[in-house]
Amino acid sequence: MTITGRQMKKWVAGGTLILVTALTARAGNITGTVRAQGPENQPGQAGGGGAYQGRRYKFVEKIDYEAVTDFVVYIDQLVAPPAGPLPAAVVQKDANFEPHVLPVVVGTTVRWPNEDDIFHNVFSMTETQSFDLGFYKKEKVPEIRFDRLGRVDIFCAIHTNMHCIILVLPNPFFAVADAKRRFAIKNVPPGTYRLKAWHERMPSQVRDITVPADGDVKIDFTLGFAEIPKS
Repeated sequence: MTITGRQMKKWVAGGTLILVTALTARAGNITGTVRAQGPENQPGQAGGGGAYQGRRYKFVEKIDYEAVTDFVVYIDQLVAPPAGPLPAAVVQKDANFEPHVLPVVVGTTVRWPNEDDIFHNVFSMTETQSFDLGFYKKEKVPEIRFDRLGRVDIFCAIHTNMHCIILVLPNPFFAVADAKRRFAIKNVPPGTYRLKAWHERMPSQVRDITVPADGDVKIDFTLGFAEIPKS
């Protein structure tokens, strides 16, 4: 959605807008880990034997939940930002988008350079942000401004495996977990927030957290499939 003046007034009236003033210059940090947990009783866990050993399925790639990356942890409510959004970029290189997941503050302009010697065509048909940048190589660097909150899936019209996600967020208090599944959101104004852990392949998880005026508060997430109703 687009943040309008009317919506801003509603959020203020509802108490979800946390005003940051000079009196709250002190801030804390949110740290922790986030990991994935696969479905329980998954068939073929013991080495993936049986049909997986045959020629037909030998090269079928299975998800290694211990190696899953691209987790994003963020405060899931409007917080008065300390400054405007920073510029960002998704690079097309070796027929891939880098990074695969890019969280940005609403209103951010993202650049789309092509570093390959072949044509790409960046486009999205997501309901909140549809666009088509057309075919280009290195002769130009198109830009797109993301003004609506939510997930935007982006593809290349030429190459099958080119897919990335822009996650448009309401504030700058977010982090992408590192290779060891650790994250740190720094300089958060003191207060109680809804903290959300997100991954593209699993249900998100939301927890309440209170950030101190100084120091760290730690929280760990495990994303899995237990909360999805079984049918």
